[in-house]
Amino acid sequence: QVQLVESGGGSVEAGGSLRLSCAASGYISVLYCEAWFRQAPGKEREAIASFYPGGGNKYYADSVKGRFIISQDSAKNTLYLQMHNLRPEDTGMYYCAAVGPTYCNGAFDEAKYGLWGQGTLVTVSS
Repeated sequence: QVQLVESGGGSVEAGGSLRLSCAASGYISVLYCEAWFRQAPGKEREAIASFYPGGGNKYYADSVKGRFIISQDSAKNTLYLQMHNLRPEDTGMYYCAAVGPTYCNGAFDEAKYGLWGQGTLVTVSS
């Protein structure tokens, strides 16, 4: 069974950058959406970015648009989240998800994803 492993989390000051990685242990069809979610302390998990490998389409939550970039290296079976201009409110546990809805229809609905990583913690200090 394919597994997802996130890395790249850490502590940064506001305005800093981090790049998260999500490595899949095997092949996942390009028809399925992939995404990053995050869960801030005391809040529900929310979708922040999704990527449709079959077409390269990318979708972002308003809270991260213009600051975060989702990308994928298909040769490495790895999904990335480049985060710039980090803010304290970006603090939380970040999860990658795969085997999501085909063509990313309903990409921000976490119930539509069948594979999750264990999460990586991002802490942004003011």
